[in-house]
Amino acid sequence: MNKEKLLEFKNKKKAKNPKFLRQDSYKKKRLSKVWRKSRGWDSKQRKRMQRQAIVEPGYGSPKSLRGVHKSGLLIVKVVSLSDVKKINPKTQGAVVSGKIGLKRKLTIIEELLKHKITIFNIKNAEAYLKSKKEDISKKKEKKEEKSKEEEKKETQKKEEKESIDEKVSEEEKKKLEKQEIDKLLTKKF
Repeated sequence: MNKEKLLEFKNKKKAKNPKFLRQDSYKKKRLSKVWRKSRGWDSKQRKRMQRQAIVEPGYGSPKSLRGVHKSGLLIVKVVSLSDVKKINPKTQGAVVSGKIGLKRKLTIIEELLKHKITIFNIKNAEAYLKSKKEDISKKKEKKEEKSKEEEKKETQKKEEKESIDEKVSEEEKKKLEKQEIDKLLTKKF
């Protein structure tokens, strides 16, 4: 059978398949809805006393289409720029890893768009790029503003110290220094 017919067959079969839920996931919130095989000794699901569907080989898709996206492209996980160069855009699509940082992620997405490779886990890659770049620029501006404010505070403190130093005599300076040293010595770490 050709690939298109197999994809059609797979999609129809997936539509007919039941939802495979973990045992008692509807009873307890802490249990995820993702399928886990029941292994309990007295498990009713394992003994097939329940009507809930169990994952079995008959529900699977054709062997030649395992690891293939609905669009018919093979799924390739991308972690670095070298992975992007290995992808064939006609037969493969990319899934950008979630473990990488934002800056590297943005460079990888730009490279994927340049090579016209489909990205499965980002719906609108261009809009995503735009919004994230704006967020980065806003963060930089905030950082610069904070650093300027800190510099202003430091200069004000220096000016205050200088003005105090001018007003205070030598004996009073020694007393102030002694007080500062005492504060440091009694300070708990």
